[in-house]
Amino acid sequence: MNLKETEIGSTVTIAKIGGEGAVKRRIMDMGLTKGTVVTVRKVAPLGDPIELTVRGYELSLRKADAEMIEVVTGGTGK
Repeated sequence: MNLKETEIGSTVTIAKIGGEGAVKRRIMDMGLTKGTVVTVRKVAPLGDPIELTVRGYELSLRKADAEMIEVVTGGTGK
């Protein structure tokens, strides 16, 4: 499952980040790395952007970038 498919209010853990080059670097610069626990807070009406809580910070992520992030359910919420 990828981050774009995650339901609002769900807490998940990042398993893998796809993409390459600048796209992957941009995602990782936001603090989204393997093992990071993420909560989906809100999705805009047209699905872009997706708003997340990551390590206590609020973050907006493009739908195209969210499709490249594979997640597993069962985040610890820490």
